[in-house]
Amino acid sequence: MRDLIICCLLLCAAAVPAGAQTQTVQQRLPVCLACHGADGQSQTAGVPSLGAQQSFYTTVQLLMFRERMRVAEPMNEMAKGLSDDDLRSFADIIAKLLAPQPPAGPVDDARMARARALVEQNRCNFCHTPTFAGQDNVPRIADQREEYLVKALRGYKDNSRHGYDATMADVVAPITDAQILDLAYYIARLK
Repeated sequence: MRDLIICCLLLCAAAVPAGAQTQTVQQRLPVCLACHGADGQSQTAGVPSLGAQQSFYTTVQLLMFRERMRVAEPMNEMAKGLSDDDLRSFADIIAKLLAPQPPAGPVDDARMARARALVEQNRCNFCHTPTFAGQDNVPRIADQREEYLVKALRGYKDNSRHGYDATMADVVAPITDAQILDLAYYIARLK
């Protein structure tokens, strides 16, 4: 799996030639979708699915990558040189991709129940909406890759992932790692 991630990162980095700043959104898009999934659902571990993501949220994230306020080298390189209009164009295209689907297979009802209680206790379904489709500057997290959700939640908890506000860090602070695993399991399997 690690080799797949490295391969994807190298693909993304190699696909951004020195003159990438002159490439159009349409020219850059296939490289983005090679990692994030042409159908909106990533097949690459550690890389989030972007299908049906909130346009405003995506625009802000791309801005943060462009300005290196959020660091992930392939994304920083891809966003380099994009205008604000380019960021909005990418975000609008991503918002129109199909929403990701939950993984197939049986579901652990006990984990789902524990996570549902956490969701209600922490009001996750208030900002992210009851369907976890997100809204405005709040991301769609429904059916996101489970390992990516774990990584993001742990990042908010240990302050290695910075958002543009401290809300997620505050919400995740009292949550245990076992609870993070249950939340990610639940959110990845919403139907």
